[in-house]
Amino acid sequence: MNDRGAKDRAASAGADLVRTFESLRDELVSTLLFVVGNREDALDAAQDAFVKCWRSRDDLAGVINLRAWVFKVAMNTARDLKRSAWRRKARPLAGEDAVYADAGPAPDQQADHREDLERLRVALTGLRDEEKEVFLLRQNGGLTYEQIAEMHDRPVGTVKTQMRTALIKLRQVLAAAPT
Repeated sequence: MNDRGAKDRAASAGADLVRTFESLRDELVSTLLFVVGNREDALDAAQDAFVKCWRSRDDLAGVINLRAWVFKVAMNTARDLKRSAWRRKARPLAGEDAVYADAGPAPDQQADHREDLERLRVALTGLRDEEKEVFLLRQNGGLTYEQIAEMHDRPVGTVKTQMRTALIKLRQVLAAAPT
């Protein structure tokens, strides 16, 4: 094996990883926010996930779907962060700091959007962890049911059932919420 070729492949894998991670950054942080409960921890989890991915960049040749792999590493990192002993204190879900400001919509539209996001955040807290993860990976991560099933080592049917259950629960909570 050519040493130069190995270095070129490693450099290419690193560049692919950085590009993929940067393209997923906002989606990833938004998803992790719902897992860990606040923006600072979501940013920490995303950063820790990148470091873990970077350390494994030499193994990327065996990764079929880089996007799904990055989400899997990030979700595992967020779960570990959430379980860690020094963060066991319950933290409320982030409020306004979790809403990404967008210069486009008018202030009343922004207020409506923030209210919708807050209702969704509250509704998501009522889901079981498995349902929440499937919902977030499918909606925010854009992963297929097959990718989520592989990520969690579950049958595709189970993942679809968890998504259906999550949607039913979310619709019930959101329909009952005052508008």
